Amino acid sequence: MDFNVNEIFYSIQGESTTMGIPTVFVRFTGCNLRCSYCDTEYAYHNGEQKNLEEILKEISKFKVEHICLTGGEPLLQKNLLFLIKKLVSIRKQISIETSGAISIKNIAKKDWKRVKIIMDIKTPSSLMADRNDYNNFEYLRAWDEVKFVCGSKEDFDFAIDIIKRFKLNLKSHILFSPISDKLEFQKIAAWVLNAKMKNIRLQIQLHKIIWPNIEVGV
Repeated sequence: MDFNVNEIFYSIQGESTTMGIPTVFVRFTGCNLRCSYCDTEYAYHNGEQKNLEEILKEISKFKVEHICLTGGEPLLQKNLLFLIKKLVSIRKQISIETSGAISIKNIAKKDWKRVKIIMDIKTPSSLMADRNDYNNFEYLRAWDEVKFVCGSKEDFDFAIDIIKRFKLNLKSHILFSPISDKLEFQKIAAWVLNAKMKNIRLQIQLHKIIWPNIEVGV
């Protein structure tokens, strides 16, 4: 039972509602999208095959509860469900960062309270907005999160339209994240404040503030 793994590392969670929590990251290789602002392009191809036991052994070295499965696109791993089940059985808190372009139906189980899906809906700046699978919204649970990465007011307005159209703020937490070095924090903060919507929050990538010149392993 193999997985294509780019890196496994221990760091501070820089995003989502678990921001700041010590976390083990399992970054998988491969992605079906090519977002214009991607900051992990090295995960498109670079990686090595690891089996389930090898991944669990590396995770166990760090003695922490929080595990983040990311990429690339983790849902491209055909054996991902087996890894999630094992992590649930050993009582880990798991977050899965996915693009929203692949169905989350099989991992959005109602009884998996320890599994949080963080779905990154693509905005126009990504050049991948046409790949969003909006059917995924019906599988969201109350503890899941939806993220919109914004580089412009057009992106923000696109996100607000999606939130209203699918009533996302009644289903889950909504995260707005500015594209690094493209959108001023003050601007997007003002937009979030003016929106006056339930369950939305501004997210600034904490790891890029702590380690501004490091891309891998943070």
